[in-house]
Amino acid sequence: MPALSMHSPIGDLTLFAENEAIVALEWGWGSAPNPAPVLTRAKAALEAYFDGAALEDDLPLAPAGSAYRQKVWAALRAIPAGQTRSYAEIARIAGGSPRSVGGANAANPIPIFIPCHRVLASNGIGGYSGGEGLATKRALLALEQLAKAA
Repeated sequence: MPALSMHSPIGDLTLFAENEAIVALEWGWGSAPNPAPVLTRAKAALEAYFDGAALEDDLPLAPAGSAYRQKVWAALRAIPAGQTRSYAEIARIAGGSPRSVGGANAANPIPIFIPCHRVLASNGIGGYSGGEGLATKRALLALEQLAKAA
């Protein structure tokens, strides 16, 4: 499977592709780089994002997941940068419950591009399973607020 790793302000990241679409983003450094053009484009998009630009939203994404998870992830992609939604708001859009939205967020194979970090609990920040957990979620939200202000 084509893969490409990069350094970022939130830790090392590795992107994976199949059939010219991004299928996963994982924290950590991959062992064998095998970049495809879509991965080079995604890496450039992430580098620009970490420099304060809006994240490119037309990259081909192909996350594997149930029909319900696909609905949740589509709702997440509709959240504009610099904005957040609650688990309950996403549940009203995609169906299910706030808890099931949390489960779909936790299973998100392409974080950042599918911005599960923009979903907050009704009583606070909620959880985050990527990178360093809540510290990473806070860093991504802060980055987007700075980008929005620019």
